[in-house]
Amino acid sequence: MDTINAAGGMLSPADASVKLAIAIGIGMLVGLEREWAQKDLGARTFAITAMLGTLGMLANPAIAYIAFGGVLVVIAIVAIRNVSDRKPVEATTSAALILTFVLGVLVGLGHHYTPVAAAIVMTMLLSLKPALTHFTGGLKVNEVRGAVLLGLLGFVIYPVLPNRFVDPWQLVNPREAWLTVIIIAALGFVNYVLLKLYSSRGLYYTAVLGGLVNSTATIAELGGFFNGGKDKTGIAIVIDLLTVLAMFLRNLVILAIFARAAVTTAVFPMVAMASISLFLIWKNRRSQIGPAELQLSSPVSLPKVLNFGLLFLLISIVGTLGQRYLGHFGFLLVSAIGGLASSASTTGAAAVLAMHGSVTPQEAGIATVLTSMASALSNLPLIYKEVHQPALVRKLTVLSLGIVAAGVVTMLILIYLRQ
Repeated sequence: MDTINAAGGMLSPADASVKLAIAIGIGMLVGLEREWAQKDLGARTFAITAMLGTLGMLANPAIAYIAFGGVLVVIAIVAIRNVSDRKPVEATTSAALILTFVLGVLVGLGHHYTPVAAAIVMTMLLSLKPALTHFTGGLKVNEVRGAVLLGLLGFVIYPVLPNRFVDPWQLVNPREAWLTVIIIAALGFVNYVLLKLYSSRGLYYTAVLGGLVNSTATIAELGGFFNGGKDKTGIAIVIDLLTVLAMFLRNLVILAIFARAAVTTAVFPMVAMASISLFLIWKNRRSQIGPAELQLSSPVSLPKVLNFGLLFLLISIVGTLGQRYLGHFGFLLVSAIGGLASSASTTGAAAVLAMHGSVTPQEAGIATVLTSMASALSNLPLIYKEVHQPALVRKLTVLSLGIVAAGVVTMLILIYLRQ
């Protein structure tokens, strides 16, 4: 026997069964999480609510409106009971029930992906309450301002910037330069959030996550762990190489975002350097040590964004001029020097130049490798400043130069094979 849908057409039993199964699955998914969290409304209520939305829409939109009123009545009854019992009103559960009804309506309209995906995301958000509560409880004012500033940069300032070169030498396109700054700042902010969440698991986690944010600042902050009565050479090597390894990964991601064709040139030297770094980390590994309190500030603040933007523009302009007047080696020299200040901004500048055809993808890939090498070597003076242990710094220097040499050899082999 067929079912009549809201449009007056006949719905086969198979189609009706699929819609009901999806609606019940959505309700059960969300409801089981609510029941696990020991809320008043559980799996049965949510499953019935989703079915109510689906069947109401299949029968007639007017019935769906009436059914929604019934859902609101249920929510009101539960809220009144909680108030009378001096229990907190479950606003989140009420909102989840309303959304579950809407998802049921979407199923009745014939949508499958949207309601299922939304139910999964909603359940994930509900289950993450402890982690989110812990995270937000530790937020600082500058971190909240950083998130707001990131939205301001992306959704308020970016759309009003001119999407053209504003100088007669065709060096600066404000909108494209700003987009690069936003993306790299967003990557840094995401890595910073991960650092806040997972740095408590141990010093090595902190080194990796800190290296994704800012490898130089991480080494400066963690330098104190290299000191102490017993020999800390192994720990120093592991921490330094973990931050370098994270920096390699970050730069490759930045390059892939803006100039995917350049990744084929950069990936093999970077993998060679990363492989040797991993071997040295494994060789010098120690038992896991306690967490480190890494006092990195949020990477998204007005002074940092302005400084990063100016540095990016400077490297982009000087790199373009170096390419025009000094050729291939002029651009690569600028990239290598830029890595001493910021490998992320230098990689972004090289990738954007490749995206516009100012340099070839191969040149951008080589520039990324060179700036990563320079950034890795720039950690050595910082470590010496923190620990004042010549033997440790000499060993790290030898190891770092060996890693860089592996990258250089791999890069030269690639260039020779492509000739």
